[in-house]
Amino acid sequence: MLNRIAEWGNLFLAYNKASKGKRGRPDVAAFEHRLEDHLWGLRKALLDRTYQPGDYQSFYIHDPKRRLISAAPFRDRVIHHALCNIIEPIFERSFLPDSFANRIGFGTHRALAAAQAYARRYRFVLQMDLRQFFPSIDHALLRSLLAKKLNDESVLWLIDLILASGESVLLDEYKMVYFLGDDLFSVLRPRGLPIGNLTSQFWANVYLNPIDHYIKRELRCPGYVRYVDDLLLFAKDKASLWEWRTGLIERFAKLRLTAHDGAHPRPVIEGIPYLGFLLYPNYRGLKSRKGVYYRRRLKSMLGDWEAQRLSSEDVAASINGWVNHVRYGNTVGLQSALLQDLPIEIRSLLYSQHHQNQ
Repeated sequence: MLNRIAEWGNLFLAYNKASKGKRGRPDVAAFEHRLEDHLWGLRKALLDRTYQPGDYQSFYIHDPKRRLISAAPFRDRVIHHALCNIIEPIFERSFLPDSFANRIGFGTHRALAAAQAYARRYRFVLQMDLRQFFPSIDHALLRSLLAKKLNDESVLWLIDLILASGESVLLDEYKMVYFLGDDLFSVLRPRGLPIGNLTSQFWANVYLNPIDHYIKRELRCPGYVRYVDDLLLFAKDKASLWEWRTGLIERFAKLRLTAHDGAHPRPVIEGIPYLGFLLYPNYRGLKSRKGVYYRRRLKSMLGDWEAQRLSSEDVAASINGWVNHVRYGNTVGLQSALLQDLPIEIRSLLYSQHHQNQ
C-alpha cells in the first residue's frame, strides 16, 4: 500500500488537492517552483522510510470558543492527501449516510436539510457534543480502528509517524479525564489530533463510526445526524431519548470521550442551534452571533479595501461566499441589511460574479 501512496500520479494529485486555493502562499509557491524535485524527494523518502514530518505552526481561533489550530508544513500536507487518497475509500464503504462532515457529496448544507426534515417528522431532539473532542482522541484506540481495515505494516508505519508528529502541539490542550478501570498506562498513552490536518478530519469520522453504528443498529434511532462531534437524535417521545442518552454516555467512555453536561431532550419547536443556524420544523434562521460576527468582519474588510490593502475582487468574493452559505436559511432581510450600504464598485462586482456563477 505504501507503494501506491508513493506513486507519482498519486503524489501529483495530492499536490493539486493540497494547493487548491493556496497557490499564492509563499510556502506553496516555493514547493511549486521545484515541484518535480519535491515530489520525487517525497516519493523516495516514503519508499526508503526516511520520511519525517516537520514542525507545526499553531494559532488560536475564537469561533465561538477558543480552539488551537495547528498547521503542518506544506510538504506534509501533500503526504496527508496522498495517504487519504488511498485509504479513505476503504473506510468510506463502512460510513453511514448520517455522518455529514468531511465527506464528498455531504457537507453542512445537507446536514442542515436532513436535521430539518427530521424536525418535521419527530417531536423531540437530543443534541450532544463532545468535550475536547480532537485533544481527547486516544492514539491506541484510533490505531486499532485503522488497523482493522489496513492489514499493511507499511501504511501503519506512515500513520504512526503522522500521529506522533502532532503529540507535542496538543500537550497543553487536554485536561485529563479519568475513566473507570484506568491504570497508569491508559492515562499516560498519547492522545490528540491537530485540528488543521486533513488526516485529523478523516480520522475523526473513523473514530466515531462505531458510535454511528451503535445509534442506528442497536439503539435503532430513526432520525440521526452527526457533523464531526455534534450529534442530533430525534424521536417521538422523550423517554426514548433519555434512555439513548444513558447508553451513549457509556459508549463514549469506551472511546475515552465525554459529552458536555446539560444535554437533554427538548421539543423541536423550541429551535435547534446547529452549524451556525437555528432550525425549526419550517424555518431556518441564522444564529444572531453569526450575523454580528460577519458585520464586524465586513467592516474590517471594507477598511482594508479603502486603505488599498485588499482588492475589490477579494472583498466581493468573500461576500459572495458568505451569501452562498446564509442563503440556505431564511436570511433575505439580513442580507439586505448588511449589504445595502456597500460601495458601488463592490456592488457591481457582486452582481457580476453572481451572474457568472449562475
